[in-house]
Amino acid sequence: MTVTSTLFDRLAHDDAAVRRLAVIEAADLEDETWLPSLAHALRHDADADVRRTAAQRLGAWDTNEAVDALCFALADQDASTREAAGESLTALKDPAAGERLLRGLADTNADAFTRAALLRALRELRLPEAAEPALTALSDASPVVRREAVGVLGWLRHTHALERLTQLAHSDTSVDVRHAAVGALGFATDDSVLATLTHALSDKEWRVREEAAATLGKLRLAGARDALERALADDYWQVTLQAARALGRLRDAASTHAVSQLLVFPVSNVRKEAALALGEFGNADALAVLEAALHDGDPEVRKAVRIAIAQIGERQGSHRAGD
Repeated sequence: MTVTSTLFDRLAHDDAAVRRLAVIEAADLEDETWLPSLAHALRHDADADVRRTAAQRLGAWDTNEAVDALCFALADQDASTREAAGESLTALKDPAAGERLLRGLADTNADAFTRAALLRALRELRLPEAAEPALTALSDASPVVRREAVGVLGWLRHTHALERLTQLAHSDTSVDVRHAAVGALGFATDDSVLATLTHALSDKEWRVREEAAATLGKLRLAGARDALERALADDYWQVTLQAARALGRLRDAASTHAVSQLLVFPVSNVRKEAALALGEFGNADALAVLEAALHDGDPEVRKAVRIAIAQIGERQGSHRAGD
């Protein structure tokens, strides 16, 4: 009996544990001739562990057969198999697979889990054709689907979605959707999103406020300075940290005093971020407060202080050389 025939026999063995190990072995061969067997196991095996294992292993292929089997498994009766299939779909790299994902998304009988999984997989492929169904999905009854649709449009940097994304960031009932929408606005290239993001700094959920500060830092919108300074006093240190980082990216020395107050903040990560922000400001006042922080009790903070002081010194040296 050959090794191949033995593996075929084990894939059809009465013992589910044997079949599962055979699925792993067949996948590890990285030979497409085994794809029909893996797809069959995912579609038809009676054991959920075998189906889940097949779903996990099929993520290594972008073939039509693998994609179809994974899409089929999104409706599996076993939750872990559905989740494994959805995760494997996000590993797809070939844009050609997008046609099958879009076809599944157009199925009016697809449940919320399937719609969300397909959108998440489409996000990774960055297909322009995904923009239209994603725009439609922004009005989906399921917040999970809306969140994944936001992700697709954000990754595509789809300017036509800007108005809807700002609406979701302002008023969606789901914190996850607001959080995703605020982050997605980071693709904007002008001040059009400033009001939305500064409003989000007052969101009732700290994760949204944190994301708003981070996005403002990426965009470096000068008009956000006052709102970011107010966010330094947020009840959650994670928001304070992102606000300090964003102010550092603005490089507006007018924020020196506000940020310098954080050098005595009880959370060392915030003190570290404040020091780095002061280094970005690069002025004499920032240098003075940094030198006073050289003996901070945390070595990572002291390192950040030294980096910031060196940064200011280099900047001042370059200015003198320019004179």
